[in-house]
Amino acid sequence: MAARGFAVAAYKDAAEWRLEPLPPTVLEDLGVLLSALRSQPPEGGPFVIACIEEEFFVIARQEEGRRVALLLSDLTAAVEFPLAEQAITRLGEDPPNDDELDEVWPVGDLELFDDLDLGEDEMEDILDDLDALPEDMLDAIVERLDLAEAFARATDAAWVR
Repeated sequence: MAARGFAVAAYKDAAEWRLEPLPPTVLEDLGVLLSALRSQPPEGGPFVIACIEEEFFVIARQEEGRRVALLLSDLTAAVEFPLAEQAITRLGEDPPNDDELDEVWPVGDLELFDDLDLGEDEMEDILDDLDALPEDMLDAIVERLDLAEAFARATDAAWVR
């Protein structure tokens, strides 16, 4: 069964951010997600978000040169979901042990939006809310980045149910 969720790409068009839906294939494969990222105009640090409904999300952001910052909202998702497993492999993290599966913690670059005034501490606060679903966390992130309306339009078009 295909993953349920959505994926979007965000890029700068002149001085304005644009968000567009991505095809559902990015929900299954980090390589496809990163290809979608690299296909965006490089100015301004484009990023892509893939969210698996009620489970986790991955954000990948192009930095200067070819470096890609990567953030996985929940390391434990790697046990069940190929996209999360591929993300932790790329991040050089080990899969969680059996006794760690009831914990939730993010891995990767919590500073990926520092240049947009969303620092590591605030990102950590958003991701530490254990009552929030991944979609809620993403809503808080894009609200803070002042991209909520564009994000809502793009995700409405991108949802795979």
